[in-house]
Amino acid sequence: MNTRKNSGASGRGKRILMRGFLMAVGAVVVFGFMLSGCSRVSTEPDEVVLHYAGGTFEAKKFERCINPSSGATLLGPGDTAYSYPYGQRTFDFSGSKDAESDPISVVSKDNVEMKVAGSATFTLNTDCKVLRQFHEKIGLKYNAYYEGETSEGWDRMLNFYFKQPLDRAMDAASQEFEWKKLYNDPAAKQQWEERVGELARQFIKETSGGDYFCNPNYAGTGPCGDVVLTIQKPEPPESLVNALAAEQAAKAENAAQAQRNAKIRTELESIRDLAKVLGPQGALLWQAIQSGKVEVIPVPQDGSITIAPQGRNRNSRE
Repeated sequence: MNTRKNSGASGRGKRILMRGFLMAVGAVVVFGFMLSGCSRVSTEPDEVVLHYAGGTFEAKKFERCINPSSGATLLGPGDTAYSYPYGQRTFDFSGSKDAESDPISVVSKDNVEMKVAGSATFTLNTDCKVLRQFHEKIGLKYNAYYEGETSEGWDRMLNFYFKQPLDRAMDAASQEFEWKKLYNDPAAKQQWEERVGELARQFIKETSGGDYFCNPNYAGTGPCGDVVLTIQKPEPPESLVNALAAEQAAKAENAAQAQRNAKIRTELESIRDLAKVLGPQGALLWQAIQSGKVEVIPVPQDGSITIAPQGRNRNSRE
């Protein structure tokens, strides 16, 4: 009897141990499966990452910002990381090989179309709360976050939020000036630049709807500051530039001719004054002497005069 009881207890113990073992193995398998779905993220000095938690079976929700130069951070299964640039960035509209845009066209007050090249330098506002707003409002719409080394979505975003406001600002400012003033007058160009900067910052902020694009020196705290614009002198069509050069050349020639005419008038006045004093023949003789056409020979006291034809020795007597 005791033997059977001991035998039954021993069997139940073995089954309990087996179940515990299977549960442990299952937990290890599940944990391994979970780890296999995890990933690690580390950030570069010029990079900030938004971490969103949530996988296939649960809604995504914002988790945290991962600051620049952060070591490896473990993300859960299904979690997503969105990378954005940290530090100074530039929207280049010079039309060069690596530029984001061609030069911008503007129309002057006198309806001349001109081209303007330049750049807008800024820092993306990486304050965690503001960056999250930017990502959810703009970044996701354009896929503006970085995937690898570059982001086509980032370039599309800049063309909308920088090029279009800049285009509006430059057109509005250029309508206040004639093309010759913009091209040739430094004072007018300075006024135009100030007006463009004022309108561009206003339009960029209005288009984005927030302080997402800050001064290049913005460090994440305090006032966001303004985007810095560097714009070149507006360039009119080549035909107008050539016409302006010809006009300036004609003005220079007219000025030179006026000076020549003034000199001639002065000389004539001088001749008239001489004629009043010396008479017509005396005035002509005076002019001939002054020009070297007539040579004056002093007369010695004894009255003898030696005349030597030009090119002969004056010491020979005739």
